[in-house]
Amino acid sequence: MDHPSDLPPPALWRSAAFIAVSVATVELLILLVVGIWLFGKFFADEVDKATDPVTVAQAAVERELKAQGPETDGEKPAKPLLAKRETSVLVLNGNGVSGAASEVAGRVRAHRYLIAGTGNAPRTDFARSIVMYRPGFKGEARRLAKELGIRRVGPLDGLRVRDLQGAHVALVVGG
Repeated sequence: MDHPSDLPPPALWRSAAFIAVSVATVELLILLVVGIWLFGKFFADEVDKATDPVTVAQAAVERELKAQGPETDGEKPAKPLLAKRETSVLVLNGNGVSGAASEVAGRVRAHRYLIAGTGNAPRTDFARSIVMYRPGFKGEARRLAKELGIRRVGPLDGLRVRDLQGAHVALVVGG
């Protein structure tokens, strides 16, 4: 016995299924774009903070200072410090103000340090001044920072030893 088929030909079903899948795909893409656009605004600030070199460098310096514990005046360094007249300093302008590095270099020179040079830092958005040191010259960097009233001291971050032009420490002038 033959049963009459109420179904339309297979080509119509295929076309309807293809249209339904296409519409669903477009709706999904629209939802994804809207979701990324809306929620991306909320998370963008956190990503900026996590990838900002200044914030990362400051956090690294703070972690290092906490690890060292409180500083005492009776501590003796493991290695003798270079004399001031033998310690060379590279002064970099990190705040974008014209002549800031030259002005601070004059103050550093008044404390009897050698000036290896002045120039611009890779960025001009440093909020505070920081003294960075190459390996083995932490004591010299701390001494310079203390004499100039700079609270932030840390290892080279964003600079390479070859960028120092032979200097032992780099002073990045902030805002």
